[in-house]
Amino acid sequence: MITSFKGKRVSSMLGILPETIGNFDDEVDNYSFPAKQTMRLKKIMGYNQHRLAKETSTVSDFAVYGLNYMLDNEWIKKEEIGAVVTVTLCPDYFVPHISNIVQAECDLDTDVICFDIAQGCSGFLVGLMQSFMLLEHMEDKKIVLINGDVLSHKVSKQDRNDFPLIGDGCSITILENGGEDEIYYEMHTDGKRGDALIIPAGAFRKPSTPETGAMQDQGDGNFRSLDNLHMDGSGVFNFVQTEVPPMFKDVFEREGKNIDDFDWFLLHQPNRFMLQKLAEKSGLPTEKLPMNLVENYGNLSGASIPFTAIYNCKEELLSKKNMCCLSAFGSGLTWGVMFMNIGELDYCEIIESKF
Repeated sequence: MITSFKGKRVSSMLGILPETIGNFDDEVDNYSFPAKQTMRLKKIMGYNQHRLAKETSTVSDFAVYGLNYMLDNEWIKKEEIGAVVTVTLCPDYFVPHISNIVQAECDLDTDVICFDIAQGCSGFLVGLMQSFMLLEHMEDKKIVLINGDVLSHKVSKQDRNDFPLIGDGCSITILENGGEDEIYYEMHTDGKRGDALIIPAGAFRKPSTPETGAMQDQGDGNFRSLDNLHMDGSGVFNFVQTEVPPMFKDVFEREGKNIDDFDWFLLHQPNRFMLQKLAEKSGLPTEKLPMNLVENYGNLSGASIPFTAIYNCKEELLSKKNMCCLSAFGSGLTWGVMFMNIGELDYCEIIESKF
């Protein structure tokens, strides 16, 4: 899909983190590998610490906490909200949806449109697309876009391939009509490779049972169950290196853009190694491409792009417009790119919650 939008803007961005910090050094003994071997990953992959939600915490806890923070501090008024769009892989329940819970807990009007989208790594771009389409029918109303996951609940703590990189958190982006800037949007999907990121059991195809919850050595020293998230690291790495650089090349040529036209390249943050290799292959300047989210917070799934923006570019986003190239890639499998001016924001902040 290739399309464009016009007259849409981001007005505020908020990141909400759990209070619990997991330290890579403290987790080394979780794994069946020699500690010295495991510690090599710290430098290569960018592992250091990650945020972990409490076992009882859900995405709606973070979303309600964050939106109430916005409302209490007058970032937005209830009567200005036209829709709540939630993008997550971690629903509180099958029904009701997180957006419905947020609407209820924050006491929003019954005219507010609420729906959830199941998407992970590319969730911010998917959420922006849906929000922009809604804004075509919202006039002076604003969209509350929630991106959040608590995937640590679904990852084995004995799986060195997956657990060190996972981080929990939630972002809220306020979107509204305004301005004349054009936004370029492109998204691709290849479901044939979708099992490269999968939780095999727990839904209707294979419901959870004592058997699916049994921990097993996967033959490589990593222990996980069928109820746990698994990423085929080499498969995802090859997918990103194969599909994303040609996408950048094609869109730059098609749109008459070059590296110097962008202030920031804000990419999904799987790990530092993958981003370094992607930057090399795509010719992207590392000084404009932050790669530090995993070492500070972990891979925050669909919230990784807004968190990367706030963490690295807060002052610039508040003070001036920045031409940004956004790109995401992963679960689905999906990959996409967006060119968008982001800046002169009303508010931009990361907060810590009790969850």
